[in-house]
Amino acid sequence: MRVLVAGASGFVGSRLCPALAEAGHEVLAMTRHPAKYDGAGTPVRGDVADVGSLRDALEDAEAAYYLVHSLDSADFTRRDADAARAFARAASDAGVRRIVYLGGLGDDDDTLSEHLASRREVERLLGETGVPVTVLRAGIVIGHGGTSWELTRQLVEHLPAMVTPRWVGTRTQPIAIADVVRYLAGVLDHPEAEGRTFEIGGPEVLAYRDMLQRVAAIEGRPLVIVPVPLLSPRLSSYWLSLVTDIDVTTGRALIDSMTNEVVVRDDAIRRIVEFEPMGYDEAVLQALGERAKSRRSA
Repeated sequence: MRVLVAGASGFVGSRLCPALAEAGHEVLAMTRHPAKYDGAGTPVRGDVADVGSLRDALEDAEAAYYLVHSLDSADFTRRDADAARAFARAASDAGVRRIVYLGGLGDDDDTLSEHLASRREVERLLGETGVPVTVLRAGIVIGHGGTSWELTRQLVEHLPAMVTPRWVGTRTQPIAIADVVRYLAGVLDHPEAEGRTFEIGGPEVLAYRDMLQRVAAIEGRPLVIVPVPLLSPRLSSYWLSLVTDIDVTTGRALIDSMTNEVVVRDDAIRRIVEFEPMGYDEAVLQALGERAKSRRSA
């Protein structure tokens, strides 16, 4: 199948493209700078802010993955909505038969953070021109280079003791990046997944506090966590920007989302794309190993 990946050079896309190619698909790797692209697939120019370039990139594509977001921008909600609307229109005009989107877990009956609410809006906008959309909703993805994982790793490595807000007690269901890619690539082979929304996660439900402590144990580092309920999301984001390389805008969006419980309520995807997701500790070890390998080759 001829498949376009929007966001091909990103955290997820750079891993998805080789997986799709290995599965026998013809991969079109959409990027704003094709000459600089050195990943799997054929680079094609496309910019979600340029509808004309999207139409050209999507020409003759049978399916498209949408892995684009603007979390590092203060007006990410508007930018993500505009981009999704443009991509959906271009996909429809090009005759794309299916879109696959990686969204975010979260209970629709809950008051969702701006970040998660934006993800829901993108889901809706991608489908408003009639192209069937398969949505995979994930929580924290564990893998080298992923923003949520890097936040976790850097907190553990930089701080032997933390004064933390109450969101460290929020439950989440982390998933390894390798398993996210298996689900993303896998749904393409199953027509019954077309037009449906699925929830994906690893086998363990953990509080964020537990995630931090497990990473510390794996790395053999001391970690003392002292909860402070009155620490606001805004203050937390400034604190994070001082001890990690996560910028304030991204940190604030992530922290706001951490007030929402993000666990799988319906595991229907496991009856379609069948495999056993790896546990949290194994995912952490893989992420740390990939980082070490990257640093050696730098």
